[in-house]
Amino acid sequence: MSAGQTPDNRDGRDTQDASVPWAALWDWLGGRLAAVGRGLLLFWLALAGFVLLVALAAVLAGPPALLVGAVGYVHGRKLALVVASLGIVAWLVVAPLVLLGMRSLARLTRRLAGRWCAVPIADPYLPALWADGGKRGPRRRYAWLLTDQATWRDLLWVTVDGCVGWILAVLPAVLLVLGVLAVIAPYASLQVRVLAIAGAAFGLWAAPSLMRGYGFFARSMLAPTGQAELALRVRHLDQTRTEALHTGAAEIRRIERDLHDGAQARLVAMGMTLDAAGQIIDTNPGAARALLWEARDSSVKALAELRALVRGIHPPVLADRGLADAIQALTLDTPLRIHLASDLYGRAPAWVESAAYFAVSELLANVSKHAEARETWIDIRHADGMLRIGVTDNGHGGADPARGTGLRGIERRLAAFDGILAISSPLGGPTAVTLEIPCELSLPKTSSS
Repeated sequence: MSAGQTPDNRDGRDTQDASVPWAALWDWLGGRLAAVGRGLLLFWLALAGFVLLVALAAVLAGPPALLVGAVGYVHGRKLALVVASLGIVAWLVVAPLVLLGMRSLARLTRRLAGRWCAVPIADPYLPALWADGGKRGPRRRYAWLLTDQATWRDLLWVTVDGCVGWILAVLPAVLLVLGVLAVIAPYASLQVRVLAIAGAAFGLWAAPSLMRGYGFFARSMLAPTGQAELALRVRHLDQTRTEALHTGAAEIRRIERDLHDGAQARLVAMGMTLDAAGQIIDTNPGAARALLWEARDSSVKALAELRALVRGIHPPVLADRGLADAIQALTLDTPLRIHLASDLYGRAPAWVESAAYFAVSELLANVSKHAEARETWIDIRHADGMLRIGVTDNGHGGADPARGTGLRGIERRLAAFDGILAISSPLGGPTAVTLEIPCELSLPKTSSS
């Protein structure tokens, strides 16, 4: 035992063990205080919505202003005409801005409900009427806003949230403040202090649950209706179908180009070589033999190019042995140190396997070209009706779909099957990419004796 080391504190392990409960307590307290602070921010959002609601109510005073203007016009009162003109301006300009402000507030609430309350809420809005390149005037803006059911649900949410919804969000903070005031108040009775401290403890303990309740309350009004979900689904399918058609057409053009410039050109040259060999085989057998050897080499190269082309369309190992073995074969051809783990117990549909295989192939190509990584980890799992593939590397990071590198192409490929691509790539690394494709696995066939 060295100097300064005691049996009660060997290697500092006892100190670390004693500090674990305190660390857990600080984590617990930090999470509750964070929930309290987020509730206060949501309260300010509710207050901003109430201000917008008051502004909208003021704008709705336009019809009475028009009536005053009409009466004033009959009696020749110029002031009434000014009031009527202001009402018209409010209806045509201010009202759409207020409704758009409510929409922005509702969108922010949806994002925060998913991030802070762990209650994700989908975006329910219909596309703008001028999204297809049409004219963008006040009448079309009104038609777009007033015919979208989500506009009225936003209005309902702003009204209810501004009146009572904020209570769930701000209640923990109120109880905590009352508890602190009761402790520092010089003339508070013991019973009041005990009740206030108990209320503060309850508010601190219940803050995450109240935040989650606020999220469910918001989702009950801000989530898409069945009709809106159907419209969004149709729009998504139309977009993915168009992208799939463009991708398929581009793939056909690539295959045609590869055949024309590669195997077809070699086969034509081989035919010309064989024709030349046939013409001189009687007069110059040595030269004919050389041409035959050249034709044989051309046939070998043409066969290799055809095999490479077939592997680019649908690798035989993928069709024969499945996704995990196909990716394993892919890693053997990649100049990277790759660790592969898989728990697939069956086969995914052929189109899902193909999409996942080429997505992983593109990701490995990106790692090899751009990441400067030393190692890569691939994890293939299937759970809850979802195929999940994680590709992680220890490169320098900074991958961004907006900058190309094939990530947008992978997103479009997966979107055709309702799949998603999630990327975490901070500068300095590591880069973690997760592919998720909904599908069911078919059990492997077994032979009976």
